Amino acid sequence: MRLATTLGRRHASTAAAGPRKTTQLKKMLQGSELEFIMEAHNGLSAKIVQETGFKGIWASGLSISAALGVRDNNEASWTQVLEVLDFMSEATKIPILLDGDTGYGNFNNARRLVRKLEQRGVAGVCLEDKLFPKTNSFLGEAQPLADVNEFANKIRACKDYQLDPDFVVVARVEALIAGHPLKEALLRAEKYRAAGADAILIHSKKGDCKEIDLFMKEWAGRGPVVIVPTKYYKTPTQHFKDIGVKLVIWANHNLRSSITAMQETSKKIYEEQTLVSVEKKIATVDEVFRLQNQKEYDDAEKVYLPKI
Repeated sequence: MRLATTLGRRHASTAAAGPRKTTQLKKMLQGSELEFIMEAHNGLSAKIVQETGFKGIWASGLSISAALGVRDNNEASWTQVLEVLDFMSEATKIPILLDGDTGYGNFNNARRLVRKLEQRGVAGVCLEDKLFPKTNSFLGEAQPLADVNEFANKIRACKDYQLDPDFVVVARVEALIAGHPLKEALLRAEKYRAAGADAILIHSKKGDCKEIDLFMKEWAGRGPVVIVPTKYYKTPTQHFKDIGVKLVIWANHNLRSSITAMQETSKKIYEEQTLVSVEKKIATVDEVFRLQNQKEYDDAEKVYLPKI
């Protein structure tokens, strides 16, 4: 009985230790240092991101949909995404920022999403100003954008509806992606900031950082800015700090690296019809058990199951 009490107290103290996940994320956006969050797409990858040392997780829409075997066109329903997030949040103690696409509909869908995310301990959501169902930003040209005032009201509805004052809503500006001039990106960003967005994600699919540089110069520190340098990855990270970016998202690299690893392992086993050449190159089964927190179950079993 004493051991059970100890286990319970240990769990409670761990859960209560430190600031809330929402507060952690908000502080990252409001701090003086350049911060980084890493993509994850399920409970396992989220735990690996945390163990690596990252202070936050990007729950990528592309990665979650790909892991489910569907396209990044809202083919996975928002309730299916929530189920994945439930496992991710339970497995980690660091904040998760969800790639919430367009909010899965109008203002009402988006604000209900916020409430459901709060219930699952997710720290924030990033909403993009495109139309539902969304199309991945790196596909096609001249994607249609949402009406700027309607989207600003969607942001306002989310901020009005949240219960935790530190829950983060990031407004993702897709104007540059859609081929619009810098003036349109700035107009939209200012509208969303005025509507209550905690940060602006300015997106670009150019191979260099010039669009981001121009935006940051004109934005002039009006609010925190988030970037996703998937396409302009050769830009030195120090440059992002120099121009005043607050948060960098490494957006899909755990998914992509896992695809490469699975393709190579499957191919080798198929061709060689043996496990000999791959066994030493992959995680041990014991490492899988460790990541699953098997030890906690073993300890609990000694407390709660009768001794035979």
